[in-house]
Amino acid sequence: MRVLIAPDCFGGTLTAREAADAIATGWREAKPDDAVTERPLADGGPGFVDVLHAALGGDIRYISVTGPLGKPVEARFLSLHTNGRRVAYIESAEACGLHLVPVDLRQEACETATTRGVGELIAAAADENDVITIGLGGSGTTDGGAGMLAALAEGGVALTDISLVAASDVENPLLGPHGAARTFGPQKGASPEAVERLEAKLAAMDVLKPVSDISGAGAAGGLGAALLSLGATMTSGAGLVRELTGLDAALDDADVVVTGEGSFDWQSLRGKLITAVASGAAERGIPCVAIAGQVSVGRREMGAAGVQEAYSVSDHVGSVQKSIADARKSLIATARHVAGQWSR
Repeated sequence: MRVLIAPDCFGGTLTAREAADAIATGWREAKPDDAVTERPLADGGPGFVDVLHAALGGDIRYISVTGPLGKPVEARFLSLHTNGRRVAYIESAEACGLHLVPVDLRQEACETATTRGVGELIAAAADENDVITIGLGGSGTTDGGAGMLAALAEGGVALTDISLVAASDVENPLLGPHGAARTFGPQKGASPEAVERLEAKLAAMDVLKPVSDISGAGAAGGLGAALLSLGATMTSGAGLVRELTGLDAALDDADVVVTGEGSFDWQSLRGKLITAVASGAAERGIPCVAIAGQVSVGRREMGAAGVQEAYSVSDHVGSVQKSIADARKSLIATARHVAGQWSR
């Protein structure tokens, strides 16, 4: 049996490559005669640069930038030549990711965390590239891209001859009940009162008003809106990775596909990576199953998205704490179980 392993990262526990390796290891232990192919994926959030570098090659550039708390952090961008163009890929979470904000500081930092480092990454990439694609996701900021815009302006960065692309699968607008502050602010430590202050700040940013209602403007705490204000085009992060990593060719050669992420929830069904993989599998009439740290999607909803079955790692090993304590071991054990269910 030909098995394609194509997961996203598992929150703060495993990268997409580590998750793919763990799932493949468990599957091979249970079904050693199966042909298992690993294809780690990302949707613009954490792992975006690693996944594209593994698939496309190119050069990784390292740069010290301003982190979300104002302290230096090391970040990277991928630079490569393709079809006569010089293209850079930036993972915004490397400069402003939630993982860079300690849990005990998130409530305090949620209103001041900055995207300045993203602007510094763009400025560095602009020196040698014609197209810059910025992956959005996993941010710890809700500054509407103010820090990014300030860094670009202060650096005198000219983007007139550069094509900007924002890669995200978030469809939220900038403002309102489904906007950046009210939807994602609480996940970044914002209290109800802080959420309303963040909403007011975003609404007061004149540069963002013309693009505030565009789908995806609320991505990465409004960073999507800031990029749109600079003339960026918005594209699906999962769709872009699907295209660039050759996922469709891998699906053509599979009998079953296994995808996954840290939490399979309602957000997973809104065009994120799992649904991109599942739709590709459905187009070919092959089953798609998901393994996630936690599963909170009903059978009917996952079926509508093209996922035949979803398996919770925390349920399989007994608790969330156990699943996190040794994430690799827990994922391997769950994958062994899934292989027993799905391999012929």
